Amino acid sequence: MEFWLFLAQLATVALLLAICHRPLGDYLAITFTSRRDLRVERGIYRIIGVDSKSEQSWQVYLRSVLAFSIVGVLIVYLLQRLQAWLPYSLGLPAVPQGLSFNTAISFVTNTNWQSYSPEATVGYTVQMAALTVQNFVSAAVGLAVAIALVRGFAAHRSGTIGNFWVDLMRGTLRVLLPLSVIFTLVLIAGGVIENLNAVHAVHTIAGATQNIPGGPVASQEAIKLIGNNGGGFFNANSAHPFENPTAWTNLVEVFLMLLVPFSLPRAFGRIVGDRRQGYAILAAMAVIFVVSLSLMTWAESAGGGAATQAAGGAMEGKEQRFGILGTTLFGTTSTLTSTGAVNAAHDSLTPLGGMMAMLNMMTGEVAPGGIGAGLYGILVMAVVAVFLAGLMVGRTPEYLRKHIGAREVKLASLYFLTTPTLILAGTALSFGVPGVVQSVEKTTIFNPGQHGFSEILYAFTSAGNNNGSAFGGISANTPWMNAALGCVMFLARFVPIVFVIALAGSLAAQEKSPVTTGTLPTHRPMFVGLLVGTILIITALTYFPVLALGPLAEGLH
Repeated sequence: MEFWLFLAQLATVALLLAICHRPLGDYLAITFTSRRDLRVERGIYRIIGVDSKSEQSWQVYLRSVLAFSIVGVLIVYLLQRLQAWLPYSLGLPAVPQGLSFNTAISFVTNTNWQSYSPEATVGYTVQMAALTVQNFVSAAVGLAVAIALVRGFAAHRSGTIGNFWVDLMRGTLRVLLPLSVIFTLVLIAGGVIENLNAVHAVHTIAGATQNIPGGPVASQEAIKLIGNNGGGFFNANSAHPFENPTAWTNLVEVFLMLLVPFSLPRAFGRIVGDRRQGYAILAAMAVIFVVSLSLMTWAESAGGGAATQAAGGAMEGKEQRFGILGTTLFGTTSTLTSTGAVNAAHDSLTPLGGMMAMLNMMTGEVAPGGIGAGLYGILVMAVVAVFLAGLMVGRTPEYLRKHIGAREVKLASLYFLTTPTLILAGTALSFGVPGVVQSVEKTTIFNPGQHGFSEILYAFTSAGNNNGSAFGGISANTPWMNAALGCVMFLARFVPIVFVIALAGSLAAQEKSPVTTGTLPTHRPMFVGLLVGTILIITALTYFPVLALGPLAEGLH
């Protein structure tokens, strides 16, 4: 019975995605290739002084991305520090400096890591004007970078890769905003709250007083999921009944996390002029997703001993209304899409189930990955895969009729080495620096031993992959964790973007090579297998030693 329920949930989500894949993918392609601007867009371009018909070189495109994001960090930081003077602050004081720094970087980098309890820390104005706005524009930045890389593959001896400001505006106004409006109404219909009510005190049957919160939740919930952001309005995130009331809203939220990332391969295929290439990328994403989901579901259903098996699985930390299957489907989706939303306590997952959540992030979240970030991540891996194939058969590597030379391979290598370096360095420093290790062991970690190590590793893995989920057994609101995680989030977001945009510029400048009998077909199952294998091998070689110290050792104990 449980197996059939698992297949039914997976089939429902797959059917919805299949229905939307073609129309949304085609719409995305048209959106970013059209030469026509909407009237509202033209008005905004006049205000900010942008010529929408002017294309940018990769250097100018990159500077625009960085400048926009740095300004975003400053605005979010200032709004938090000025919270006490803002309307709808609910009487809450200014957010402390270290926490404001961490949160500002978190939301601008599309990580949405939260080292605080939202309902007790930020008022409605900060939620809407700072955090929700960044939910839109940080997602649009990732989408813009992905489209820039796709243009690099599609271009023919071009010195430009598009216009960042145009891509940002179109991604926000034409894609994210209309989708969010539609699904805000769907979530409200499902019971998610949407109001500006203050906390309401009620008396329980037992005579105690309970505070019932309000807030504009549904509107933030929609873009939190569609934009693969993940920051919750409440501390319990999508386990809170005001954010995720029922089993069917749980499936809707899973669908929203996967909607745009699984449609982007279709847009990629259309823009490069070969839809088969998009299907190959989609197939690689789907294979990794299904395998990961199956393994996490097996780990949680099997449990860790006689007690959990007698209970039908490890239900600690899970909502009864979702069960194990709804939890593993949501958890796999959120950690493979860089969303970071949770509908259960990941700290209470079985050791091997928690390891799967970590592995999902360690793959680079490319199955299907975050909005935009998943597509450009898997395309960089495709560059590495064709290079390896070229070495094996002794042919010059090419991908989409573009020569993969030393420059492209160096940029791809730097891309996938950046995040592991930051994750492993942050984890090592947390346990290796004398002053820091005392703070980590005495204040941050609630569970000593192997699980405590896993909690810190998960935190840096989440920050490094711009995910935002966490093992809940830590207190991350400390000077070291706020500073270290903030730096990791910022560098792990923008250093790889530097390499992606540089790669886009390098590819755009090339002339397209003719297809010959020696050209590796990159739309067939063999290439899909090669791409999946490349992703898994790189992940295993990079992270297996550190996993052996934490979740793997705990799971095999």
